Parts: sequence; C-alpha cells; structure tokens
Amino acid sequence: MFTLRSLVANASLKLKVLVPGPEGALDEPVAWVHNTELPDPSPYVRERELVLTNGLWAGQASAAEFVANVRLARAAGIVFGLRPQTPSTPPELVSACRDAGLPLLEIAPAVPFTEVSQAVSAMYTDQRQQALVGMVRRGDALATAISRGAGPSGVLDVLRRDHDLPLAVVDRMGRVLAAAGADLDDAQARAVAAGLARRPPPLELKLELDRGETLAALFPVGAVGDVDAALICLRPLSGLEPAEQAALEQAARFLSLEVAKQQAVQAIEMRFAGELLEMVLSGGRTAEVAGRLQAFGVDAAGPLAVFALAFSGPEPATTHGLAELAGEFLSAAGIPALVAGGTQDVVSVLSWRHPEPELPLLAERLLAAVNRRFPGRRAVAGLGGVAPHAAGLRQPLLHAREACRVLRRSPHGPAVRGFAELGTHRLLLGLVDSETLRGFSRDLLGPLREHDDRRGSDLEATLRTFLDHDGQWAATAAALHIHVNTLRNRLAKIAELTGRDVGRTEDRVDLFLALAAETS
Repeated sequence: MFTLRSLVANASLKLKVLVPGPEGALDEPVAWVHNTELPDPSPYVRERELVLTNGLWAGQASAAEFVANVRLARAAGIVFGLRPQTPSTPPELVSACRDAGLPLLEIAPAVPFTEVSQAVSAMYTDQRQQALVGMVRRGDALATAISRGAGPSGVLDVLRRDHDLPLAVVDRMGRVLAAAGADLDDAQARAVAAGLARRPPPLELKLELDRGETLAALFPVGAVGDVDAALICLRPLSGLEPAEQAALEQAARFLSLEVAKQQAVQAIEMRFAGELLEMVLSGGRTAEVAGRLQAFGVDAAGPLAVFALAFSGPEPATTHGLAELAGEFLSAAGIPALVAGGTQDVVSVLSWRHPEPELPLLAERLLAAVNRRFPGRRAVAGLGGVAPHAAGLRQPLLHAREACRVLRRSPHGPAVRGFAELGTHRLLLGLVDSETLRGFSRDLLGPLREHDDRRGSDLEATLRTFLDHDGQWAATAAALHIHVNTLRNRLAKIAELTGRDVGRTEDRVDLFLALAAETS
C-alpha cells in the first residue's frame, strides 16, 4: 500500500495539497488510482482508490455532486489535473472537498495522469519486492530474474538450476504462463484453474497425465490479496524434500510480483475501456472517445468494427477471463482492439480495414477459442457492423449488444449473427419482457402440451415440423414419416386444442411466435 503523503513526496509528480482532509488522512493507505470523467463514478471506484480527474464532468454535475459521489464510493481522495481550459482548481471543488472532509490534490498541466499511475505501480511493486526480499534471505537469484524482466519462465529457470522438478505456472483462467519439465494440456490446465476457484485452494490436485493419475502440489500465487495463479509441481507434497518445498514457496512469493504488475495493468485497462463504452452510449465527447481509443492502439479516424460476446443459456452471460481471452485472441491476430467486459457481454471495438463479410469469420474463430477454453458453455457473438470512425460508434455498439442479447436467448440458433441478419420476429420478441413472452406461450401451447403428456402424442413436434417446412403438407408428412391423412388429423387436433387454424395466416403467426418465444 502507499499513501497520499508518499505520492506528494515524489517531486517528479509536482503534486500540491489543497485540502488535507481530516487529521491523518494523508497517511491512510491508498488502494489504487482511478482515472474518470464520469459525473457519478461511484459504481466503478473501489474503496480507498484515488480518483484522478480533469473536471470534464463539470457540464453534467456540480462540484458538490461529484464530490458526494466520490465520497459515496469511499475513495481516498481526488487529484485534479490542471489544463489550459482550467489553469487553476475550481474554488467550488475545493470548497466541496473541504466540506466533505475529502483530501484534494492538484497536479500541474505538464504532468499527465499516466505518470501518477506509473509512479503508483512502481511504488507498489517496490514495496512488495522489498517485503519479500526481506522475508526470504535465499532469494537473490529469484530477485535478479524478476528485476531483469525474466517473468514466470525466468523464475522456473532459477528453480530448475537447483531442483530437477517438473514445474508449470497456471493462472485462474486456465492459461499456462510458463512451464519447465512439465507439459500441461488444456484439460490439465483447466483442472488447475478449477482448483484455484475453490476457497481455500487445495494443497494438492489430482491430474490425469499420460502415465496415469498423479498428485500435483499446488502453491498459490497471490496478487493484491487474491489467488490469481498457481505454481504447480507434478509431485505430491509428501514426495518433496523440505528444501524443495521451501524453494517452491519462495518462488511462489516472487511470482506474485509479476502477477501483481499484470493484474494492475489489466484492471486499469478494463476500467478505462468500460468508461469509454459509457461515453459512446451517452453520446458527445467524441474527441475524448477518440483519444481513449488511440490509447489502446485503435485508429479512431479509420473504420471500426464492433461485436459483443456472451454465453447463451440460463447461466451467467459472462465469466472471469472471457474479456481477457478476447483481448489475447485479437492481439494474437494482430488486430488493435479495445475490449470491455461486463456482466451481460464482452464488447470489442477493433480497427477494421478488411471487407465487412470477413468479420463473421473472425468472430467464429474467436468463439471456437472461447469454447475450447470454457468447455460445456456455448458462446455467441452479435455483430454491430462497421463504423467509418469513432463518431459513428454508438449505433454499431447498440446493434452488437442487441444482436448478442437475441442470440443468447436462442440456445439452438446460430452462434454468430449481425443485427441486420436477425429475423424481424426476433427483434420484436426482444422488445417484450421474458415473463410476458412465457405467459403468451404457456397460454397458447399449454393445452397442446398437456395433451402430449397425457396421451403420449407428438402434437407439438408436429406443429414445429409443419411450420419449419413452411406449411407444406407432403414435406411435413415425409419429415415425420407419417401419412398425409395422419398429419391432417394431428393438425385438426392442434386447431381444436389451441383455437388456432394452421391454414389461416394470422393463426399460423400466433403459433409460430408462441414457439419462438420459448427460445427468446
């Protein structure tokens, strides 16, 4: 942890304390920094985070309202960044912070917020490294590997110099970050990730290897208080010498430094991306949207494609690691992209200078990667089309999310569709709440289903097949392997039970929508 006082002591940041807050507030620990221009950032700011702002929210909220929202999030304080338009901190913001007892700092125009983030990241990393080096006296080689940027692979190389052990580092998303003497496949990596999801994680895991089942020792790797990865040794704990176990525990602690840096960067980027989507949806501030896209390497002046990704079915639409996987996939494909994860979908905005028909092919490849990483789940992607530049992103974003939402509610339908490809009935059904749709379907088809349950008949299946074959009697009878007269009798019974005649267009539409509502 760091404090506001330690930040102010960093002369390169040129921070000035305008409101110190209550006694001791400058010495309270700060969790992290959060850059925002939202008038109400409270849903996104974590407790004890330091809010960085240029005051662009001023046209949408008063200083008192903004400070109240920051206070609601229990933030550590506010850093106001000066710029040519605001050469001094607004007096009303100073007054509001003083009244709320919230520390307020001012940063010079020449110092960008990224320098604050970098200073905090460096400070946090240094503190963790010093603490671990102080606790572990035999960590010289590991510290050298980390400080030189060797990463997880460098740590395993250090371990293997002294101990001939089969090792791997796996994160909680089932990704093998490094391996030495161990070759884990996707199924084994997923088993490790499942073990990490347990609280607390087990000390040993059963893994299926080519030579049979084995117990593997698991050493959690923690960053910012969470278990984010594991150092895996393909030996049971009982088979490890005390010196080997001590060395593995030591290495796991050093690995947490690397994971902490990675997690910090990912968290900042994900929040940054989420706020950008909010800006796009709210309209306006096009210049700032373009600037944020450029920060992700996305050419805001060129064509931009948008698609939304989620899991279909009744389970949660997204899961931890889905956004990261999408980002990794697009990066590996050499496509600059912004990826923002949420509870309903994962949205990707990417530079797109290819023919638009190639976008579904890219989405299908991404879905294949997602389904491999998350077996048993079915991913879908809604395509919003291509915007000519950043100013035109709002409609493609809305279309991508709506298409994704419709696909989510159709577990047996296509996995990738553009908004324009969705049937009109799907879009109309999407405007009606789920309970109303279920009630409509239940009331119309209930007698049919009761008859099927009581008599063991196939009236509902007959109706579906009849509609799937566009009401063609001969084709339907052939598909059901029954005589046309039998089909005629079944459809007559359906008309009797539902009050709808399949020979009438409006009645046929009612039956079609009632069946479609089951998957909406």
